[in-house]
Amino acid sequence: MSDTAQSADVVDVRSLVPADRHAKIFQLVDALQPGTSFVLVNDHDPKPLYYQLEAEHPGQFSWDYVEQGPQVWRVEIGKHAEAA
Repeated sequence: MSDTAQSADVVDVRSLVPADRHAKIFQLVDALQPGTSFVLVNDHDPKPLYYQLEAEHPGQFSWDYVEQGPQVWRVEIGKHAEAA
């Protein structure tokens, strides 16, 4: 785990109904300030979310797996410092 992940906010979406998860995650992503991040906790690999994020905001975010299942997935999502 990187130093950033240790100090990043942790957002556990496992308690949300699946239909509400992406909206919540994108709300958090949109609110990120450059150079900040949060750790997403999910019950499956959120890889489709990565593709959606990259399509809508190409090159602006980092995506680093902290834990890769099989029960829990943790991904640190950060906004690059140079992203506006």
